[in-house]
Amino acid sequence: MTMDNNNLYDVIVVGGGIMGSTTAYYLTKKDPKLKVAVIERDLTYARASTALSMVNVRIQFNLKQNVEISQYAFDILDRFEDEMTVNDLRPSIAYHREGNLFLYEADAVESAKAAMTMQQEMGCQVEWWSPEGIVEHYPLYKPQETIVGATFGAQDGHFDAYAVLMAYKANARAQGAAYIEDEVTGLLIDDGRVSGLKTKSGDTYLSTLIVNCTGAWCNELLRTAGVELPVNPVKRQCFCIDPAVKPDRPLPLTFLPSGFYFRTETGGMVIMGKSMPEDGVGFDFTWEQNRFMEQMWPELAEFVPAFEQLKLIRGWAGLYAVNTLDGNAILGEWPEIRGLYLANGFSGHGLQQGPAVGRHLSEMLTGSDLTMDLSIFDPRRVLDGKPILEGGLLQKEVRYASR
Repeated sequence: MTMDNNNLYDVIVVGGGIMGSTTAYYLTKKDPKLKVAVIERDLTYARASTALSMVNVRIQFNLKQNVEISQYAFDILDRFEDEMTVNDLRPSIAYHREGNLFLYEADAVESAKAAMTMQQEMGCQVEWWSPEGIVEHYPLYKPQETIVGATFGAQDGHFDAYAVLMAYKANARAQGAAYIEDEVTGLLIDDGRVSGLKTKSGDTYLSTLIVNCTGAWCNELLRTAGVELPVNPVKRQCFCIDPAVKPDRPLPLTFLPSGFYFRTETGGMVIMGKSMPEDGVGFDFTWEQNRFMEQMWPELAEFVPAFEQLKLIRGWAGLYAVNTLDGNAILGEWPEIRGLYLANGFSGHGLQQGPAVGRHLSEMLTGSDLTMDLSIFDPRRVLDGKPILEGGLLQKEVRYASR
């Protein structure tokens, strides 16, 4: 192999979405002398999960490490526009903290209240609401008789995902990271250690530290090194409607026990989605109007009767990298290949976890002290077949994998 110093990097990040760009940002911020490349197959991000996300950041997890990750995201987003201004370009991320509301039936109350207690002990603003309290706060809602209560996280909210991604990318580039538009076709392994990669254009890039941030496409890259993660690309469809009756205040991201969720958007629009067992596995970006007409509209109208009259504005589909083992991140060095780092399997939580994950990876890759103990997400558990099972986590986190 011919050594080309122009293609020799300290760290190569494969995938330039939220995970890849936060990793590049924190790496170059921590050590400006590092030579970092981000290789992304499509820099328009037309099918990137980051750009197609319905976007949510929430404190309501029942694993403390996920709560800590969200607390860091809240801190970052609060000061994001000031701190991420670069070359006199100030990002506008439309950060709105309108809350998340999770409704529960009787069989889920015990675990929900246990998680809420843990969150409160960590300083989170989370409350338990009775069915009457739900209606008092949001009079348009009509909870079914099976709903016994809800948790409301006032700090939870949403933001402009594309604007956040572009800001991380702009800052990473300003700090020296190179963004290369190409498709990685294979990892190079030498005596149990990663040594570089090849791309579709025929180029070879060399590095002994490579990070897989390819989201739903993660196994396409890993299979070239004989690795297979329990991560599936699962299609999630979202819809935007214009209801005839507009709510008098923004509605929180509201989750029903069935997996249906919705929130208001700018201009009184409502966006929604639903996790279903029949959601397709594969790289399919089509969306089906019949899904909305036959399954989602009736459920929305039952819960919010005022939304019975509406106009479907548009729909779209994106991919979630669903970790079928336990619905949580696979984060860290792959035990069988030195220098190959993973940031995969976020199961719909990736956008909000990007800042903490990018910082964590930068610390791991540079041998720095770790700000957070995220060892619970270590990839070793995949080889051992040991899912995370804290406080009923497996059942809940897989169920809400699309959140």
